[in-house]
Amino acid sequence: MHELGIARSIAAIVLDRAEGRPVTRVGLEVGSLAAVVPESIQFCFEVCVRGTPAEGAALVVTEVQASAVCRDCSHRFDVGQWLDPCPRCGSLVLDRQGGDEIAVIEIETGAIEEVA
Repeated sequence: MHELGIARSIAAIVLDRAEGRPVTRVGLEVGSLAAVVPESIQFCFEVCVRGTPAEGAALVVTEVQASAVCRDCSHRFDVGQWLDPCPRCGSLVLDRQGGDEIAVIEIETGAIEEVA
């Protein structure tokens, strides 16, 4: 379960940025091709922040859709899987854009709101 390692990293980022202030909400963007299960990230995050100022914080996960541009026909489209071909011409020569990221985008504390 690699989600535990990811959740540990998220918790470390959040706790570092919060500087001891209580955390009420964490915004997380997860790419549609990142190969993580949002529910597992939620569970692991809760475990990782137990006993810290982030305990009880809501982890709000937003999925970011991957897209691609076909190098052969210049068609832009959403990608569902890594090996999806261009729906227009069938080419596999693509420039993929996004979809594999995992990023903390917001940390809301009891005092102020921070954007990572």
